[in-house]
Amino acid sequence: MTLPDGTTTDHINLDYAATAPCLGAAAAAVNEALPWYASVHRGAGAASQRSTLAYERARQTIGDFVGARADDYVVFTRNTTDALNLLARALPAGTTVVGWAGEHHANLLPWGSAAISLPVPRTAGEAVDGLDAALTRLRGQILVTVTGASNVTGEVWPIAELTEVAHRHGARIAVDAAQLAPHRPVSLSGSDVDYLALSGHKLYAPFGAGILAGRADWLDAADPYLVGGGATAFVAAHASDERVSFAVDWNSGPARHEAGTPNLVGAVSMAAVCDALSTADRPGLAAEEEKLVRRLREGLEALPGVGELRTFPAGHDRVGIVSFAVAGVPASEVSAHLATRHGIGVRDGLFCAHPLSRRLLEDASARVGADLGLSAVRASVGLGSTEEHVERLLLGIRELTR
Repeated sequence: MTLPDGTTTDHINLDYAATAPCLGAAAAAVNEALPWYASVHRGAGAASQRSTLAYERARQTIGDFVGARADDYVVFTRNTTDALNLLARALPAGTTVVGWAGEHHANLLPWGSAAISLPVPRTAGEAVDGLDAALTRLRGQILVTVTGASNVTGEVWPIAELTEVAHRHGARIAVDAAQLAPHRPVSLSGSDVDYLALSGHKLYAPFGAGILAGRADWLDAADPYLVGGGATAFVAAHASDERVSFAVDWNSGPARHEAGTPNLVGAVSMAAVCDALSTADRPGLAAEEEKLVRRLREGLEALPGVGELRTFPAGHDRVGIVSFAVAGVPASEVSAHLATRHGIGVRDGLFCAHPLSRRLLEDASARVGADLGLSAVRASVGLGSTEEHVERLLLGIRELTR
């Protein structure tokens, strides 16, 4: 398989929602950085100074990609899960978190048992109305958390409308953009979203880098997410007869939450991909992706005993993710058949969104009139996906339904 920038892989990858293949731009950025690879923010030598400059330029590039406002922070993390755990640690005391029961575990579990999880809505309008009703009853500091696009169904959530409702009630909103950002432009300034989290490995960059971007005040007021070198402005030792104690002044800004030696390679590779996507014809890419998804969904719908998982009505806007199950064939067998007989990589399971996936499997079983089992198969497309890949997937599923 050949990606638009010349990157090649030796199999048909229809598992972009788990990990997107790295673009050549990411590899080129890493190769350029490695000869000068040195500690960031920690040395006066040429290599260290150059690495520090590359790291901070990467922060600016990624901030531009996500439409960061002038006073927003862009904090490097390991991935979206790490970013949302950081935000959870930074919440002011007494903050109420409101989300939905259908979130990815990364946006479901960090908030703790005291968070309010609203029922999974049947329509986008129901999501907006449900949030409005919930916030009407609440008082105090509130954070709303929501996915930008579902990692199970690809369905795009009504972020603009939810943001308007949140702000009208004096709440803030955080968006898990792990699945949205690779497919659609995202912008903090354009949407007025308060916080946004995403992962490099969903965005055609290597594992190990992500960001939390958004309002500075909560991040500066919070204790550091990690403690250690880099997060400290000054550490003083005070000795007594029995012990030595320490007084610490913590840095402000992104460094406050980036203790330890930063991931320079992750930062520069992620920034290179953001640069490449920023200059690409993203509306054109989205239109091509929409054609592939439409063909895939229509092909699956025509097969007996196959049910698609969806939260919203069938025509709702979505990115390149389709999950389904085959009656009488466990999802693990479906994915193994596709891999061994057709060279296609997909994902099977509950996609780190167990409550939502189980609920949608029940709904799909009712629509199909057959038991679709306890797990599903997810096919996801991206840059480099073709009609041939989709047709081969449909052929493989058709063989299982005869």
